[in-house]
Amino acid sequence: MATRVLQRFGNGLSQAKNTAQSTGQTVVLSRGLSASNHRSREDSWFKSLFVRKVDPRKDAHSHLLTKNEESNLYKIQCKMCLLLFSLDSEETLPSIHNDKYYPCELVGTWNTWYGEQDQAVHMWRYRGGYPALTEVMSKLRQNKEFMKYREERGKMLLSRRNQLLLEFSFWNEPIPRKGPNIYELRSYQLRPGTMIEWGNYWARAIGYRQHNSEAVGGFFSQIGNLYMVHHLWAYKDLEAREATRNAAWQHEGWDEVVYYTVPLIQHMDSRIMIPMKASPLQ
Repeated sequence: MATRVLQRFGNGLSQAKNTAQSTGQTVVLSRGLSASNHRSREDSWFKSLFVRKVDPRKDAHSHLLTKNEESNLYKIQCKMCLLLFSLDSEETLPSIHNDKYYPCELVGTWNTWYGEQDQAVHMWRYRGGYPALTEVMSKLRQNKEFMKYREERGKMLLSRRNQLLLEFSFWNEPIPRKGPNIYELRSYQLRPGTMIEWGNYWARAIGYRQHNSEAVGGFFSQIGNLYMVHHLWAYKDLEAREATRNAAWQHEGWDEVVYYTVPLIQHMDSRIMIPMKASPLQ
C-alpha cells in the first residue's frame, strides 16, 4: 500500500515537471518571437532613415528641365583627326548652315587648344526636335556632294563620337557672338538619378555667372553617354577666365552651390577651344 502511494506521488511529480518544462519552453518561444518581431520593426524603421523616398512623377525629367515640350535638339560631335580637316570649316558645314532647305543651324565649330588634342568639336541645333533631325539626315543622304565629302573626311578620322542634347531652361540659348574669344566646354558625368538635383542648384547658380556674359549654353544628354551635362563658356582669354571664375566666389551662395553639386559628379572634364573661321560663335 505504502509502495503504491509513493509510486503515484512520484508519477505526479514527474508529470508536473514535464508540464512546467513544456510551459517554460512555450513562454521562452513566445518571448523570442515577440523580441524578434520587435527587432524587425526597429530594423525596418532604422533602414527607412537612409532610403530616399521617391516622389511620384508623371513627367519625364527632360520635360521638367527644358523650356517646353518642343525644345531645340542639339548634337555635339567630337572628331579626332590625323590632320584638322579644313573643308569642315571653309565649305561643307557653312553651306548646310546657310541652306534653308535643311532645318538645322551650326551653333559653333572649334579646334581643341587645351584638353584632348587634335580634335574638332561641332555643335548643331535642330529647331523642331527629333523630326527636324530625321529630316536633315534624310536630305543629306541624297546630297551627293555631302556624301563625297563624308567619304573623304572618313579617311582623316581616327575616332569620332556624338551626343544628342537638350538645353536647360534656365540657361541662355546660344546665339552668334563676335570675337575674338576662347571657349571652355566643361563636361560633367553625373551619378544616375541626380539630374533634377543638379538642375535645381544650377538654376540659382547661373545668376552668379552672368556678369561678364560668359555663359553661352547649358545642355544635358538624351542619347550617347547618359546623365552627362555640358556647360559652354566664352572668355576673352585665359586671364579673363581665371579672373571671372575667381570673382564668382565673392558672391554669397556660390560656395553653397559648389559644396552641394560636387558630390553629384562621377567625372568631369574641361577643354579650351578656339573657334574656326566659319563658326557663328567667335
